[in-house]
Amino acid sequence: MYEFYKGKRVLVTGHTGFKGSWLCKILLELGAEVYGYALTPPTTPSLFEMSGMETQVHSEIGDVRDFVHMQRYFEEVRPQVVFHLAAQPLVRESYKNPVATYETNVMGTVHLLECARKSKSVESVLNVTTDKVYENKEWVWGYREDEPLDGYDPYSNSKSCSELVTHSYIKSFFGELQLPVSTARAGNVIGGGDFAVDRIVPDCIRAMEKKEPIIVRNPYSTRPYQHVLEPLYVYLLIAMKQAEQKEFAGYYNVGPEECDCVTTGELVTMFCDCYKDGATWKNISEANPVHEANFLKLDCSKLKNTFGWKPAFHVKEAIALTVEFSKKSKTKEMVNDCMERQIALLMERMK
Repeated sequence: MYEFYKGKRVLVTGHTGFKGSWLCKILLELGAEVYGYALTPPTTPSLFEMSGMETQVHSEIGDVRDFVHMQRYFEEVRPQVVFHLAAQPLVRESYKNPVATYETNVMGTVHLLECARKSKSVESVLNVTTDKVYENKEWVWGYREDEPLDGYDPYSNSKSCSELVTHSYIKSFFGELQLPVSTARAGNVIGGGDFAVDRIVPDCIRAMEKKEPIIVRNPYSTRPYQHVLEPLYVYLLIAMKQAEQKEFAGYYNVGPEECDCVTTGELVTMFCDCYKDGATWKNISEANPVHEANFLKLDCSKLKNTFGWKPAFHVKEAIALTVEFSKKSKTKEMVNDCMERQIALLMERMK
């Protein structure tokens, strides 16, 4: 992987976000020339700013809904590998602003794929979606890549649409162009530097900073929680493998082992046990008016069988790494040191 990405021009949309910042950091560690296209950081504080990432990558502030701007940037950068992470990523926000959610998640994908179609430099494209793209029947086994797509809420549904747009472009254009394009459907990620609203671990950390009990609105929902570095490694792996052998292009679930699919209540209990300092939580599930799936797992057999991949971290270690980051990363130097150490740990486990 180090040899493949060294010197490569890599474009990351959504690079100012939580996952985007971590992905940029890994790419820099791999020796890539990293370019980003995104809105300004979506949270205050933000990992992008805390790590000083704006001085480490070529950063273009732009909206994926602005096709003209995005195409101009593509032509300027001439990327070889493209990771599409830009999105409106929150379920509850999608209920408040469904139009903007669809514009960003659907037309943003159209614009990205159209730029890739017209580019003469792109060798590999990965569109990052979500485990929530599936028609959720609340069953106990994991969803496979050939299950029906039909997300319930505007966020999940818009990501299902993003998948369908990608499928159409692959069949209509990219086969003829011999350009490998894949989608990756990742489960819920946790990790240091996530400050988003309505995400359980950032809510935990904010409660600890205020010395308040953690409020949990849906403690009985089961989710495939994983450390943020897990899917990012897989994204890098898929993009590399399909560039080398086009038959690897496809649709991949990215999630933890079944034993790490836990309820939100269990996750928060793990957090409290790890954080200590009197951490507690309380259930307010009856006050939650928004539909959210209660049970969701992924079957990652395809990913494992295709690439011989397996997760590096169990959920308790993922929580411990997140707590370590929140407690120790108080300066830019400390943030970067922590990110580099955790990336090095991942890479060591993946050998």
